[in-house]
Amino acid sequence: MASERRVTASRTGRLGLLGRLAGGIAGGMVGEGVRRVAGGQRPSLNDLLLTPANARRLADGLSEMRGAAMKVGQLISMDSGQMLPPQLSEVLARLREDAHQMPLGQVAEVLKNGWGRDWEANFSRFLFTPIAAASIGQVHEAVLKDGRRLAIKVQYPGIRESIDSDVDNVAMLLRMVRVLPDDFDIGPVLEEAKRQLHIEADYQAEAASLMRFAAKLEGDSRFELPRPVEALSTRDILAMQFLDGHPIERLAERPSALRNSVAASLTELALREVFDWGLVQTDPNFANYLYAPGSDQIQLLDFGATREYPPASRAALCRLLAACSDGSDSDLADAAAEVGYLADGDPAGYRRSVVSLLRTATEPLRAAQPFAFGGSDMARRMSDAVLEMRLRDRFGRLPPTEVLYLHRKLGGLYLLLTRLRAVVDVRVLAAPYLDQTERRDAANVHQGAA
Repeated sequence: MASERRVTASRTGRLGLLGRLAGGIAGGMVGEGVRRVAGGQRPSLNDLLLTPANARRLADGLSEMRGAAMKVGQLISMDSGQMLPPQLSEVLARLREDAHQMPLGQVAEVLKNGWGRDWEANFSRFLFTPIAAASIGQVHEAVLKDGRRLAIKVQYPGIRESIDSDVDNVAMLLRMVRVLPDDFDIGPVLEEAKRQLHIEADYQAEAASLMRFAAKLEGDSRFELPRPVEALSTRDILAMQFLDGHPIERLAERPSALRNSVAASLTELALREVFDWGLVQTDPNFANYLYAPGSDQIQLLDFGATREYPPASRAALCRLLAACSDGSDSDLADAAAEVGYLADGDPAGYRRSVVSLLRTATEPLRAAQPFAFGGSDMARRMSDAVLEMRLRDRFGRLPPTEVLYLHRKLGGLYLLLTRLRAVVDVRVLAAPYLDQTERRDAANVHQGAA
């Protein structure tokens, strides 16, 4: 568990934290410069800025602030891929998982504000040490007087009110200390950070997303979701049924039949989210998936990062899936342009690189037999290809935000299937969506002929 540290709730206090962070980075630059000059070196400005110590200062400072500040670091790490210097990318990646936890007294303040002074009267037990802590809030275990075991998600104070100012101030800090490449357009990332944080900071909206998913999966005994307790849930507190499954990565040591069955179910679920429902849980953290051996169920957690995809977007993604499966390079480029990977005027070399990258990413879809994720080097080859595009083409863009979140979703699924050493027949699972595209195309041809 991360260290305990009180959340600074006021805007002035949070701005002060950023000021001290900037000062610490500047001081680190001076100290490193003196050391290197004394050693006979003539370091560049970037060499001084992007030392391991300064990268740690940045990550630790954003983690201490939590909320929007931490989310900006997460999104930059998620969106930028190989565009960031490796020493910065590696440290920012910690922000996807680590956060300081609130001290007991501050947790009690939040609960009193949400439930009233006598809130403890409802519980026979409340564990103040959190079982999880992230960018927006932390989760506690509790037991009601009637015996129900709950998970209580408590939002850090001041997070919602400081979202926009935090994002703007962190952007100013990042520009000031020049830790991002000059050609990295941070604007879309910042706007998305604001929008996403306002959604995730509303726990009543998360409860509604949870219930929508529960309705979609009703009758599917493979999955279990926690039931929200409406009477105890507010915008800042989400109370729900406690699910006590094991971390899903523990399945890596279980028999292959079980690992492959769970992996196939998760792959099918991801396809249904994107193509059938247009309702996607986009947070791929392993902690959001549990496995209950007693019931043989996959337990799904955390629906704060749920995104909706309208029918037109789903249809375009379906055409891209079909082009990646059986289409020509021209078909794939056209479908990629429709989704937003390519635009008119892109250099021919860059277009070829994008097509090649998409083909690599969808290798499991074209495999003639069930795909062995555990033995695949697909992730490394994709990383190498992105880096080569940056160095060779010196041209690129971030795809639309909704596509980036699908990258996040599918990338997390790929990592989990790799951890489980799963073997999955992806083409069979995707076949209904490939057939759906073929039927739509055939209908369009018939309609045109008529």
